[in-house]
Amino acid sequence: MIDLKERRVGVLGYGQEGRAVIEYLLRHGTKHKPVLFDKRPWDKFRAEEQDSITRAGLDKVLGPDYLEHLGKVEVLFRSPGNWRLAPQILAAEKAGLVVTSQVKWFFEHCPGPIIGVTGTKGKGTTASLIAHILQKRQAILTGNVGKIQPLEILDALTPANIIVYELSSFQLQDLEQSPHIGVVLMVTEDHLDVHASVDEYRAAKQAITKYQASEDFAIINDDYVASQAIGQLGEGQKYYFSRRHEVRQGAWVEGSNLIVKIPQVVAEPVSFDLSLVPLRGRHNWENAAAAVLACLCAGAGAEDISQLLPSFKGLPHRLEALPEQNGVKFYDDSISTVPDTAEAAVKSFDEPLTVILGGYDKGAKFGGLAKTIAETPNIKAVAAIGATAPAIISALEKAGYGQTLLHGYQNLRETMAAIKEIAAAGDVVLLSPACASFDWYPNYKERGNDFRRLAEQWDNL
Repeated sequence: MIDLKERRVGVLGYGQEGRAVIEYLLRHGTKHKPVLFDKRPWDKFRAEEQDSITRAGLDKVLGPDYLEHLGKVEVLFRSPGNWRLAPQILAAEKAGLVVTSQVKWFFEHCPGPIIGVTGTKGKGTTASLIAHILQKRQAILTGNVGKIQPLEILDALTPANIIVYELSSFQLQDLEQSPHIGVVLMVTEDHLDVHASVDEYRAAKQAITKYQASEDFAIINDDYVASQAIGQLGEGQKYYFSRRHEVRQGAWVEGSNLIVKIPQVVAEPVSFDLSLVPLRGRHNWENAAAAVLACLCAGAGAEDISQLLPSFKGLPHRLEALPEQNGVKFYDDSISTVPDTAEAAVKSFDEPLTVILGGYDKGAKFGGLAKTIAETPNIKAVAAIGATAPAIISALEKAGYGQTLLHGYQNLRETMAAIKEIAAAGDVVLLSPACASFDWYPNYKERGNDFRRLAEQWDNL
């Protein structure tokens, strides 16, 4: 903290990370009150936010031109929702502003080893599974999926703690240090509403391995070209995983077994029964493979891993099974905000399936997903919702989809009521939107919670 005590520090954004940074700065008694930069005008802050900011005595730069005044501070903590390559940030940096972030500060000051997990999807599930397996080794889960923000715990950490950190592209983009164990899951494309291109999005993730030394480990999904490219960076020891083919060093799926061969860590090959992992969908076997490799590299024993895998409960909104209603099953996969994950979700079911697709437009392409749906024999209906409904309908028509197509509804309640008219006992209703939620909901959690409420009200829709 000595570097910050005498300096004027700004915090960019008042989300979860921004609030955690402000509390950390106030707790450590910086000479100057932090300056909050946020694009929202004061009247757009919730009452509790206004009270908290007022009690803290923060200086504020608010409104649409908030980035034009970064010269007021010497150090800026950027929150992930603010684009790192914004021209105003780059210009201020060129003029002498030091740009950092919660994740960057945490990496620079954390006393224990960090296991970092990134990928287009699967980060939360994989990071949570790693922390679950390493629970007896003082593992702490943080990042987007953790209930604890990193700076809330930094002061209390010791070298004995293992930190499991879920890392998005926005968090990795300005990082100049890699985790001791870097896990690279499936990397396709996402966040093109913020990142300027697919290349920028993928480049933003490179820090997960780029700065690793020879004593570090890189765990890489070998089924995705972009993941391979990121995994090849740095000097860490490289272990690959695949559910499609055998790998030379790492883990692969045979039937329902995960075969692990990493002689530098485990003397003899070991096997884990993936059918015991309570996660629906074979795509989750990739996440399990990554978690097993990471835990072995972190020092966990194969026997302990085998015992703990079956007791993992999974996470909300990730192919989460909801209570059945009159023989109809419901699955909440609201976390699915890209077509690839929706495609994987669709492939996870053999029952008659109605899938709800659509939402906020991030520039995704739906051709591949539409082709999969058109070729999946158990698809009963598709409900297209939200801003991307026209694009999804167009893609389905081009793919030759010939089953029921529901659309034109103003909200999820209307959509579910229409689905109820065609649903029968034994059917599955799946919310796997392939899109972000921001057209109808503030986040994917609220969308998933609404789906759950409507499923529980099924008889009265």
